[in-house]
Amino acid sequence: MIQDLHSHTYYSFCGRDNPEETVKTAIAGGIELFGITDHAHGVGHGRMEVYRAADAVTFANYDRTLPRYFDHMDLVRQKYKDQIRILCGIELNTQGDHPRANLPPNTDISFFDYCLIENLDYADTITGGDLFGYAKQFGCPVKGVAHTDLFSFCAAKGYDPMDYFKRMAEENIFWEMNVSFDSIHKYYEHPYMLEFFRNEAQQEIVRKSGVRLSVGFDGHRVEDYLPQRVTDYCKKVEAMGIKMAFED
Repeated sequence: MIQDLHSHTYYSFCGRDNPEETVKTAIAGGIELFGITDHAHGVGHGRMEVYRAADAVTFANYDRTLPRYFDHMDLVRQKYKDQIRILCGIELNTQGDHPRANLPPNTDISFFDYCLIENLDYADTITGGDLFGYAKQFGCPVKGVAHTDLFSFCAAKGYDPMDYFKRMAEENIFWEMNVSFDSIHKYYEHPYMLEFFRNEAQQEIVRKSGVRLSVGFDGHRVEDYLPQRVTDYCKKVEAMGIKMAFED
C-alpha cells in the first residue's frame, strides 16, 4: 500500500495550500491512501494573530471548529473518492509550554479517522510520557505516534520495546516513519527513521510485536512534495513483512 498519513493544508499555521491542491498533488504522485492531519491548534484558532494574542482564551471553541474542519475534509474526500482514498486525521501537539496548542481534556475527536500524537518524548509533554492514558481520553478509533524515536523513548523510560509495541498493537496505535525532506524542515531527515530502516533487530521487534507502521511525508508545500520518496519507503516496509496502518 502506498500511503502518506501525515500532511498539512492552510488550516495548519505552518501549512499553505488548500486541501484540494494537496490532494491533487498526492493523486498525481500515485499515492493510494492519503491522510490530511492539520494541527489541532491551527484548526481551533483559525488565525495566527488569535493564537498568539496574550489575552486570547486558553482554548478555542473546538466543539464547533473540529466538526467544521472535518466536514470540509469529508467534502474533499467525496469529490476525489474515485481517484484516491482519503482519511481525515488531526495532529495533537502535547508540549506543556504551549497551552493553547493542546486540546482540552476529553475533547471529542471520535469522528476523525485517526489522530497523530506528537511530542511524546519531550521533557515538558503534558502526556507525562503516558501514551496510552493520553490516547484513551479522546475516543479516536485509531491513533499514531508521530516523528518519535520510540526505541530511545523506551530505553529512557526503562520499558521493554517488545512489550511496549505489543501494547500499542493491542490498543490500535501505529508508529509513524516520518520521511520528510523539504524546505519547511530544512531538508532534515529523522535519525530514528534512518536507523530503523537499517537496523534489522529493531525491524524484528516491530514485526513480532504486531504493531503497524505508517509512512508520512509531513508535507507543508505542494512544490516540495516527493511522492517517489514516500513510495520507496512504503515498499521498504512492505518488504519487511510489516503491516501498515489501515492495511486490510
